Amino acid sequence: MAVANENWSGRLGFILATVGSAVGLGSIWKFPYEVGANGGGGFVLFYLAGLVLIVTPLMLAEFTIGRRGKSDARASIAAVARAHGASPQWAMAGTLGVATAFLILSFYSVIGGWALAYAVETVWAGLPGTSAAAAQDHFNALLASPERMTAYHTCFMLITAIIVARGIAGGIEEASKILMPALVILMVALAAYSMIEGDIATTLRYLFTFNPEKMTVRVALEALGLGFFSIGVGLAVMITYAAYAGPEINLREAAFIAIASDTAISFLAGFIVFPIIFANKLDPSSGPGLIFVTLPLAFSAMPMGVLFAVSFFVLLFIAAIASAISMLQMPVAFAQQTLGWSRKKSVAVAGIACWLTGLGSVFSFNLWANWFPLAAIPIFKTATFFDLLDHLTSNLLLPAGGLALALFTGWALPKQILAEELDLEPTALEMMWTALRYVVPFGIAAATILPFLI
Repeated sequence: MAVANENWSGRLGFILATVGSAVGLGSIWKFPYEVGANGGGGFVLFYLAGLVLIVTPLMLAEFTIGRRGKSDARASIAAVARAHGASPQWAMAGTLGVATAFLILSFYSVIGGWALAYAVETVWAGLPGTSAAAAQDHFNALLASPERMTAYHTCFMLITAIIVARGIAGGIEEASKILMPALVILMVALAAYSMIEGDIATTLRYLFTFNPEKMTVRVALEALGLGFFSIGVGLAVMITYAAYAGPEINLREAAFIAIASDTAISFLAGFIVFPIIFANKLDPSSGPGLIFVTLPLAFSAMPMGVLFAVSFFVLLFIAAIASAISMLQMPVAFAQQTLGWSRKKSVAVAGIACWLTGLGSVFSFNLWANWFPLAAIPIFKTATFFDLLDHLTSNLLLPAGGLALALFTGWALPKQILAEELDLEPTALEMMWTALRYVVPFGIAAATILPFLI
């Protein structure tokens, strides 16, 4: 049974929503600091390889299951499994995806709230100053205030819930048609300004020069992991989105456009960040603080720095919202299908539950900063609630979901289902089939396990 009998209005809406789901904080926040932390060009090469070998086949598999099953992630997998004589237990992969999306959104909303806070407070009070200590103190002050963080977390979740409550065509699709063009326009404008005012020559060398000393196994695995996680494959979001896609929509085209767009936006983020970093002689390997500490420091030293900073954090907020709505749609579709709830009731319950869970991440930076729930386990001795949630989802649940979906499609289903839904020629079908059976499972296992062994 289809979820609420809703559908995308057409090809453009589906593609923009898929791009919006793929593009998020991973593309604009995480990609630049991961590139910086891992030495530039070599990391970029490994990242692109991961997109081709792992991300693309897995996204196409999710699209196939979703349109064939025409329901939420769990019910779609169950329906496709029954139709082809496979065990209904495979549906647990869909349930895992729903739970993972819920948990990720709970802390994703908190980080999205940081972007909103920086946009609003920069308009209100300007930038923190030109000293590194002032920029760090500004960020620390936000983290130390549970009231401010809760307020911005609440705003972020509320906006996300309002969009999802309006439905597929009237909410998610319409929002994507506004958010995605706005995102691209802002990014192109900011990248152009950054390349003119910043150090573009050093940036180009940094991104596209391969240093053999930096091309290590660990860097390769970090890049593969980022490519896999940044687009969200393995989360089963694409199964849910494809359930609303009619037969007139070319799923293969949509997948390639989504991945290419996400990659282009990731590189645009690099062209926004690195020219400014290098022009101000700042450290490109400063990690997660690159966006919230290092960049504001650079903005403070630039002409029209406040305008540039506000535009950037609005951009970051837009990207976060576009991705968040796809994650909230996961438990909403599950509640509609499994519990028979209306869309508005599903959104209200899922949104409030996610907001409440997110408070644990808010408090991890202040009230609960010295509470380490699993301190008895050496590896988690200093891990806060937020750290544990991030580790659980990124290092365990997402890889498990991706592995299960690859094995289900590659080993439990006939390959003809891929040919029918994706309109694949025999040669392309064999390549896809081989990737799902061997390359994707091995890549996920390597990116998950080997970092602990080297």
